[in-house]
Amino acid sequence: MIGTAIAGQKFDTSSILNAPLGDFIVHHMATLGRPGAGPALALSLVLVAIVCGFTALCYAELASMIPIAGSAYTYTYATMGELIAWIIGWDLILEYAVSNMAVSVGFAAHLVDMFDWFGWHPALRWISPAYLPSGMTDLKGDMLYTSGWHFGFNVPAFLIVMLLTVVLVRGIRESAETNNVMVILKIAAILAFVFAGIHYIHPANYHPFAPNGWSGILTGGSIIFFTYIGFDSVSTAAEEARNPQRDLPIGIIATLIVCTLLYISVAVVLTGIVPWQRLIDDAAPVVNSLKQLGITTGSHSLHWIRLAVLFGAMMGMISSLLVFQLGQARVWFAMSRDGLLPKLFGRVHPRFRTPSTATWIAGFLVGIPGGILDIGTLADLSNIGTLFAFALVSIGVIILRYKQPERRRGFRAPGGIAAPILSVLFCLLLMAGLPILTWIRFFVWLTIGLTVYMLYSRYRSEFCPEDRRR
Repeated sequence: MIGTAIAGQKFDTSSILNAPLGDFIVHHMATLGRPGAGPALALSLVLVAIVCGFTALCYAELASMIPIAGSAYTYTYATMGELIAWIIGWDLILEYAVSNMAVSVGFAAHLVDMFDWFGWHPALRWISPAYLPSGMTDLKGDMLYTSGWHFGFNVPAFLIVMLLTVVLVRGIRESAETNNVMVILKIAAILAFVFAGIHYIHPANYHPFAPNGWSGILTGGSIIFFTYIGFDSVSTAAEEARNPQRDLPIGIIATLIVCTLLYISVAVVLTGIVPWQRLIDDAAPVVNSLKQLGITTGSHSLHWIRLAVLFGAMMGMISSLLVFQLGQARVWFAMSRDGLLPKLFGRVHPRFRTPSTATWIAGFLVGIPGGILDIGTLADLSNIGTLFAFALVSIGVIILRYKQPERRRGFRAPGGIAAPILSVLFCLLLMAGLPILTWIRFFVWLTIGLTVYMLYSRYRSEFCPEDRRR
């Protein structure tokens, strides 16, 4: 997503649907796309880190109010009731599913780049999505596909999801050691790119620094927010911290600072070695820029660094896919247990003792669209769903401060209600940077969810009176 956040998106026709909501509110005009942040993506990353910081503090307070670990669905069900929990759960389905679709597309792009490293070039129609809103060009700028639909299917994106689905059905146990290895590989890949690319920076590429002004910075933040999804897992450790009032803010802020510094380093080096305009709709801009740099300079070391970065990035994406596919199936399982989804989603494999039906459904739900859609469309839907969930959690904290002030809290967000209020405002600000079409798709999703709840789930809930059950 870093390529889209830097270069923005361009379309063949002008439409208000393509315009970011905030831009349309201010200028009242249609656009041919949306502006990118350019080299000023570094400022976009700082903005997103601030949003995530406030939200994580709210999430930590909500998580500390019940003595079990879980997702936002679990916490809201226990603290704010069934309807809000349903909205959060329905929103999490969108967040987990669509974010993994986007990650699978990114993984496929890196796998294809690795094939290229070894000299194998599969047919283009089987390694690219069927829908390309901005078309597709090669590294020389030659048009490979025009914008719109074409005959094709991203087979690598589909296969990686289905392969991991088989692994999850058979059962996988997360371990701190495995997770630490994955984190080290991801960080090593980032540092390898930064230290290799820093020697090839052209300062002229930084001018202008913010080619699209604050509009581009906001839009860039709305797009790059995707890279921060999952940070809130730090806040679920509220009950395990020895001194949560002190340790949680330190852990959250330290995590965000480290991640932001790494992301900024990548953005600074990437926009320094390649003109930002060339990064439009590139699902693997870092490795593609290394490839282009290696061809231009003839450097043999860059050839091997590109392979190392590819391997680290792919391992990182595999770990993300595993975690979110696992989390998605568990949310469905919990909602089925509570009666909000059919019992089908709560079936457990007789041998492996995993929610196999939910896992298989999640696999096909993610894998098929991952083979059809482009990474930009998918990430936008994931971003708006996640930001909406974060805003709801923050609003919930404000409500509970007034309705249940005496309830035990292992952690309380500092500054009174300032943190949740700022969290809501900043979430809405980032949501305003997303296209109007994304808002329409999101409201359609919410409408479907509320319809399902009103016609089915509320009559099957475990709290529904017997005389009202259907």
